Amino acid sequence: MINTKVTIAGVELKNPVMTASGTFGSGMEYSEFVDLSRLGAVVTKGVANEPWPGNPTPRVAEIRGGMMNAIGLQNPGVETFGMRDLPFLKQYDTAVIVNVCGRTTEDYLEVVERLSDEETVRMLEINISCPNVKCGGIAFGQNPDSVEAITREIKKHAKQPVIMKLSPNVTDITELARAAEAGGADALSMINTLTGMKIDVNRRTFALANHTGGVSGPAIHPIAVRMVYQSAQAVKIPIIGMGGITCAEDALELILAGATAVAVGTANFRNPRATIGVIDGIEDYMRRQNVEDIGSLIGAVK
Repeated sequence: MINTKVTIAGVELKNPVMTASGTFGSGMEYSEFVDLSRLGAVVTKGVANEPWPGNPTPRVAEIRGGMMNAIGLQNPGVETFGMRDLPFLKQYDTAVIVNVCGRTTEDYLEVVERLSDEETVRMLEINISCPNVKCGGIAFGQNPDSVEAITREIKKHAKQPVIMKLSPNVTDITELARAAEAGGADALSMINTLTGMKIDVNRRTFALANHTGGVSGPAIHPIAVRMVYQSAQAVKIPIIGMGGITCAEDALELILAGATAVAVGTANFRNPRATIGVIDGIEDYMRRQNVEDIGSLIGAVK
C-alpha cells in the first residue's frame, strides 16, 4: 500500500500532480483524453474580470527544448467562466484551482470576490506576472514590496486559500517567496515562464508578434528545480513546483527539492495524457523504492 495524498492549505489532494495554468484549458478541452478525476487538481487557464482578447498572432513558437508563447492571457472573463466551465468541472472528483489574472489590484479583487462563494473552487492561484498598468508596466511579481502588498490585499477578500504564482524573471527568487509569505500567502507556485526572444533568420523578423514571449518546456527544468529548492529553504508554506516536467522523474526532482505538489504544463501539448503518465510513474517509483508515503520524499534532498 502506498499513500500519494498531499495537503496544501488544508485542501487534500489524492496525488501531487496537477495541471499548469494555460496548458490545459479549463479541463473541458482535455477531458476526452484524461479522466480528470485521476488528477490531484485541475488548474484553470487565467481568468480575468472581463474578457481579454490576448496578443496578436503569431503567438507561439517552437524552440529547442520547449516552446515560447505570447498568448497574452486570452480568456472569456469570469462571468462566462462561472456559467460554462465551473458547472462542467463540478462533476469530477478532483480539486479545482482557479488561476486569476489582472492588470490592477482592483481587477484581481473583482475576480476573487466573484469566486468567493463558489464551492467548486478549492483554491485560487494568483498570477502576478501580469503587467501592472498603475506602476508603469512593471509586473507585480518583480518587486518584493508589490508582491507583499497585493498578496495582503487579496487575502483580505479571498475565502479560499491563496497560492501566489511567482515569476522567475528576478534576481533572487527567495525575496519574492518571503514577500508572498509575509503578505499571508497560503502556498506558492513556481516557476512561471522565463522571458525570451526568437528571431526567424529567413524572414529576418521576430518569431512572435509580441517580440518577446514566455519560455517553457524541458529547457527550463533545471532552473525550476533550483528555484524550488532555494524557496523551500526560505519559507515555511507549501510550494507547487512546475517547469519542464515531462515524466515522473522530473516531477520527483521537484518534490525532492521541496515541492509538496507539481504541475505539468508544456508536456500536455505534445502528449495530452502526460499528467497520467506522471501519476503512474510516481506510483511505480514509490513501489520500487519501498516508499509508503509520498510525504517522506518532500524536501528529502538537503
